[in-house]
Amino acid sequence: MKELKEILYKVKISKVIGHTSISIAKLCIDSREIQANDLFIAIKGNAIDGHLFIDNAIKLGAKSIICESIPSDIQNGVTYLEVECSREALSVVSSNYYDNPSGKLKLVGVTGTNGKTTIVTLLFDLFKIAGFKTGLISTVKICINDITLDSAQTTPDSLRVNYLLSQMLAQGVKYCFMEISSHGIHQKRINGLNFFRRNIFKFNS
Repeated sequence: MKELKEILYKVKISKVIGHTSISIAKLCIDSREIQANDLFIAIKGNAIDGHLFIDNAIKLGAKSIICESIPSDIQNGVTYLEVECSREALSVVSSNYYDNPSGKLKLVGVTGTNGKTTIVTLLFDLFKIAGFKTGLISTVKICINDITLDSAQTTPDSLRVNYLLSQMLAQGVKYCFMEISSHGIHQKRINGLNFFRRNIFKFNS
């Protein structure tokens, strides 16, 4: 559990209805995954608008909602937080929820037209051979030292990224090499992350 007011640090909030001194079990961007005392972040996607599922999230147990437009039907006992951009808010609350893991390891991002997967994989392998505990987030796979996980996206959403970084820290990872797509940048998936020396390395063909 985390205090809502704690994970809202640095979130640009334009309006609040309800109380922020409540406990949050977890963060969700998919209303179908909501359980009691969760925070639901309503995201406007290209095909689906998460704002349409706010009522369903509340029925499933959500006690707080981050949205770009507060619904007209306000439910008692639910805290509503209006923000200009839900995606940007998600990046901040995700980092706060997992205790800002990107600032506790050396995170290196690689973006560009071609070669991103190759570069991050080579860097991961080199640092691992050199004896460093190392992580990888790429199109092909996600690695936490010797543990390999499936990868569904080139750049996961900020909630997933911060979860992965927190798991890496728990395994003693010191360096993480992350593939970053232009789509991921556009959707603010890397907002709130602390990259090593504040640099993202770019490789073009």
